[in-house]
Amino acid sequence: MRWEAQALVPTPANAGGPGPALLPLAGLVRSVTTPEFAGITFHEVTAKSVLNRVPAGSKMPFEWTVNPYRGCSHACVYCFARKSHTYLDFDAGMDFDSQVVVKVNAAEVLRKELNKASWTRQQVALGTNTDPYQRAEGRYRLMPGIINALAESGTPLSILTKGTLLARDIPLLKSAAAQVPVGLGISLAMTDEALSEAIEPGTPGPRARLKLVSRLREAGLPCGVMAMPILPWLSDSDEALDALFGSLAAAGATGVSAGALYLKPGTREWFMKWIAANHPELAGRYRRLYGTGSYASKEYRSWLAGKVRYFKARHGFSHSSGFSHRDLNNRDLDNRDVDDPRAEEAEYPAGIIPTAVTGTSPAGSPAASSSASRPAVQESLF
Repeated sequence: MRWEAQALVPTPANAGGPGPALLPLAGLVRSVTTPEFAGITFHEVTAKSVLNRVPAGSKMPFEWTVNPYRGCSHACVYCFARKSHTYLDFDAGMDFDSQVVVKVNAAEVLRKELNKASWTRQQVALGTNTDPYQRAEGRYRLMPGIINALAESGTPLSILTKGTLLARDIPLLKSAAAQVPVGLGISLAMTDEALSEAIEPGTPGPRARLKLVSRLREAGLPCGVMAMPILPWLSDSDEALDALFGSLAAAGATGVSAGALYLKPGTREWFMKWIAANHPELAGRYRRLYGTGSYASKEYRSWLAGKVRYFKARHGFSHSSGFSHRDLNNRDLDNRDVDDPRAEEAEYPAGIIPTAVTGTSPAGSPAASSSASRPAVQESLF
């Protein structure tokens, strides 16, 4: 069935058509629903600009981003970007999963912005807010034009995704990598297929994403893995972490960052509702572990850090670079303040940040014991 023939939600151009009334969106062309994406409405907009400067003071290792979509059909319960949907007058819960804004002219606008004399060819990161390879990309095909525009302008690029649709663009990415530094990353924090289906229901499962890591490496492309979020009591056991890092090593990942669940406003409410419905025995534990903030307690993060260090070393990811939860003492080896969870978010593994020469992580710090129990102070929170 042709996409153009699908039901349109009313817009000023087709007033009186089927469907509910639309919230106002700048640059709205049309809104469309289709049986292929049951329960999802796509709001096609024309953007005036797509290059976004990262706010001053951010600890992220890049200064520019491009997000061709807003909202995400991957429907990850824990997605940190949920609150950003409220800026469009959508809610951070179901609307984030089902009301997807598509910047249909993203590639054309980006090419114009990159051609400006003022553009200095700094790295551009994709997939920093919502996934550029969510299912809708199979229809809209925005990424090939975006990748071409960046490579042809001499701009380094990085992509972070859960979407196996990235495999479609492997030949294009190989070509781009011959022109500019390219970094690639897959988000994968669990190997339990049932847990993945429950908490990130719109994503390809862990086995499919592991296969994508292997395909990228076989193609000679880098591929780091963001093993985030590790979920307290759900995916932080020895067995779960051993399976995760062992699978990533077998797939050939160039590096791994791991970190605990982050519950910023907008995400926190949605996630806690899910926990109460699906794991009511954990609801009180999560409330105590996170208190009124966005981050798990320092004790828990330190405990998890030891676990992750051990299993990274066991499976060949021994260097601390790209390790989200560093030793949570006063200072690390570079004399930086490490008691700052915001800094942990900026720890990207080898392979994601584009470099002229792709390499693996060098040998690093000694591993921690895997047999350590959760800290006593933490037990009081469980």
